[in-house]
Order: sequence, then C-alpha cells, then structure tokens
Amino acid sequence: MEDRLINTSYLRQDFGAGLVVFLVALPLSMGIALGSEAPLISGIIAAVVAGLVVSFTSGSQISVSGPAAGLAVTVIAGQKAIGSWEGFLVAVVLSGVIQIALGLLKAGFLEALFPMSVIKGMVAGIGLIIMFKQVPHALGVTDRMIADEGLLCFLSPMCTQADGATFFGSLPKVNFVTTLLFGLGVLVLVLWDRMGRLAGGFWRKVPAPVAAVVVGVALNALLSAVAPGYALTPESGLLVQLPKMRDVSELFGSAPLEDLQFLSNKAVWTTAVVLALMGSIQTLLSLEAVEKIDPLRRVADPDRELVAQGIGNIVSGFFGGLPMTSVIVRGSTNIYAGAVTRMACFFHGILLVISIVFVPFIINAIPLAILAAILLVVGYRLASLQLVREVYRSGMGQFLPFVITAIGCVMFDLLTGVAFGTVVGLAVVVRMNHHSAFTMIHEGADYYVRFAKDVTFLQKLPLKRALARIPDGSRVFIDTGGAMFVDHDIVDIIDDFRRSALERRIRVDVRSLYERGIRALTGQPVTT
Repeated sequence: MEDRLINTSYLRQDFGAGLVVFLVALPLSMGIALGSEAPLISGIIAAVVAGLVVSFTSGSQISVSGPAAGLAVTVIAGQKAIGSWEGFLVAVVLSGVIQIALGLLKAGFLEALFPMSVIKGMVAGIGLIIMFKQVPHALGVTDRMIADEGLLCFLSPMCTQADGATFFGSLPKVNFVTTLLFGLGVLVLVLWDRMGRLAGGFWRKVPAPVAAVVVGVALNALLSAVAPGYALTPESGLLVQLPKMRDVSELFGSAPLEDLQFLSNKAVWTTAVVLALMGSIQTLLSLEAVEKIDPLRRVADPDRELVAQGIGNIVSGFFGGLPMTSVIVRGSTNIYAGAVTRMACFFHGILLVISIVFVPFIINAIPLAILAAILLVVGYRLASLQLVREVYRSGMGQFLPFVITAIGCVMFDLLTGVAFGTVVGLAVVVRMNHHSAFTMIHEGADYYVRFAKDVTFLQKLPLKRALARIPDGSRVFIDTGGAMFVDHDIVDIIDDFRRSALERRIRVDVRSLYERGIRALTGQPVTT
C-alpha cells in the first residue's frame, strides 16, 4: 500500500477506527491527568495535539500518541521540583526541543537495543495492566486508588489514599447495575466481533465498541425512565464527566507565554531532560510493539518519530497540555478497530475537539463500565494465551525474558519491567554463549575442539574446565577456523594448555589460531 501523507481511500475504515480510539482516549486522557496531579483539561489538550499535529508529522500510519500513564510519576515529581504548573509546561516545551535534537542525531537506534522477547513481554504486561485496572469501573467502585500502574500496590491493603481507601475496603460498595452493564458490554463486544467474521455486512461495518457504547447508553436511559433509583447518574461518578466549555478558545487557554523566567530554574531543565529521555524510550518501545501487531507490518522511521513527538510536546506544552508519547493502548485499539492510515488518528483528534466543546452532554451519558469492557477486550488481545504459547514454543531463551518483563510491568511499571526483562535477556545471551561458542567431542584418546563463533573472555572458565578434563596421553586437535574473532584471553588459555600438555604427554595441534592468529587479536576474520 502506498504510504501517502493523506490517504482518502479508506475513510470509512479510518473514521470508524478513529471513533473507537476517541471513545477510549477520552477517559484515558482525563484519568492520566488526574493521576498526574495536573489540570483535567491538560490530558485532553495533549490528546488533541496528538491527533491533529503528531498524526501528520509521524512516519507511522497506525501509531497513536497521547498523554502516557508511564510519565505520571515524572510529571508529579517535576511539578514539585519546579514549584508551579506553569514552570512545568516550560519543561514540557523544552523536552520537545530535546526530542527533536535526538531525532536529528539519529538516536532512534535505541529501539534496536531491546530484545523482541522484551517487547512482546511489555505488550503482554500492558494488556494485563489494562485488564486489572478496569476492575473498579466494572464493579462501580469510585474510590480513587493510589496505584496507577502497579498491581503489587493495587492489591495490597497497605496502599491507601489519604482518605483511607483501599481496593478490598471498597468491595462492599459494588454497584450491581454497573457490573451488569460491564458484563453486557463484554458480551456485545465478543458476539459482535464473531458475527462480523461470520456474517459480515452490517455487523462488520459497525465497530463492536461503538455497538457496546450504544447498548450501554440505551440501557441506562431505559433505567432512568422505568427505574430511576437504579440508573447511573452524573452524581454517582459512574458516567464519563467532561468539563463544559463555551468555545474552542477555552480548550487552548493555558499557553505559558509569560513564563520565560522559568528558563533560569535548574529544575526546569532537569525535568525537561528526564521527560525527553523517558518519553523517547517509551515512544520507541511502543512504536515497535504497534508495528508487530500491524496486519500490514509497516515499519516507521524511529528518528522521524522522535522528531514528531518533539513537535507534539512543544505544541502541547505551549497550550497547557501534558507531555506525550506514542501509546501502545491507543495504537493497538486503533489497529484492532480497523484503522488503515494516519487519518484514523486525525479523526480521533477532531472528535475530541467536537465532543468537549460542542456536545459534552452526549459523551457524559456513557457509563464508565462500558469503556471498561472495551479496554478489557483490548487488554486481552494484547496478553492473549495465543501470544504466551507462541513465545513459549520459541524456547526458554525467549520465554524467560518475556515473562519477567510482563511481570515487572504489572507489578511495578513499564520502564522497570523492560529493564528487568532486558537484564534477563542479556543474562540468557551470556549463558548461551558459555555453552555454544565451542564444542568438544572425542573418540578414545582423540579429542576435537571446535570454535563455532566469536569466542570472548566470557568463555574462559568453560574452556579451562573442558581442557582440564582431557586425560593425560591424549591427542587434541583445536580448530579455531569457525571463529571470526578470538579474544586474547582465549589465546592465553590455549598457550597455557600447550605448555602443560608437554608434562602430561598430550599432543596438541592447533589450526588457524597461530598461523593467522594476529588477525584474531585485531578483530580481523580468522580464516583456514
């Protein structure tokens, strides 16, 4: 498919996907702003900028950006260090400038430093996070939990808010109407998708999440008419709650035009650097994760993506918005909703503006339980049993980093999970190199040692032990021709073995290493 900036060939699919992403992004944006201790509208501004600006500056056709939950802690810490929200907005603008510089300096290569098993583990971990975080909305529990991402804290009685609220302590407040709507929403989503695959036609034209929203709003309206005491109301906190605005200018009314004095604040620059680095890493990871689930397997330029995020953060910070990254939740929702081009992301930005400025009363009629059902299904698709089985069949070298990353993301946060998974992945590589860099076989008193690939100091101990086990009086042939590089430490071990072999009556014949060994020591290919 031709990769055009504006592609009108798939407007129907892209508008349907944009509508679904809009329905998911709207409450997420406000929730992230709330969790970041920032003005509620700041999350909406970041999402709008992502849709209207980043969608066209990004090289990706299906990635969707927006305020990221993974930056919530940094946002809180930054505001406290700087001392004001206005100063923090200056840091957001500066972080965008830094990201543009990183993109121009080709820093997108950082994407390649993370193993694929870690990327898949992050995707699965995000899926699990999405699912378990829908539990309060599914049960109608309105107490605000202190744990924004960590399941360990979320399930712990020790994690409480200032008002003493805990998850388990909130269970007696379950609203059965909300739970019923949630279950019905999941049922509609599953059955609608199945009918779309089997029957097509109308079932395929109308996205399943849109059908679930319509059913949820209609049922709650019916309850309001026949049994008002059971219906969900704005006062209950179980419906979407949008701020009301008179016009579009109110959406973009927080530009820090008079706050240049904050440039002399060291905390502003420190926060900007942290935001730029953390945001760039999350963007690159999310971009690669989204590309793996894109049915067309399109690949975007990571350097261009960093520039696009930088432009987005400059505009977002200038107008009073949160910092943004490429977000796997919105990107995956976009793909599963049938998006084909970047127009889907653009449409979601347009719908955000229209909804909060012109028709907030319609959006405010949507039960949060229905949105929770949509997110639950999205989360399951990201952390499906099929993905787990696929990685498991690839071997423990892939499965172990995958599991560690997923668990780390769920128990702590995304960056911690990725760090754990990457460390485990490196440990697996080192372990494999210990055993596969050389092989030794023997028949009777004849021993054959072959170097199969690059042999570094990491193989010192295994090689020492292998040579030490060779009985006195044996004949040993060491073939280094299969190695492109042999570390100096390995050469020393072979030299020591040759000297000790004289006393042990061992005959040693070394191929390639000594005839052209100087090439091995300088990193040049060792040939036979």
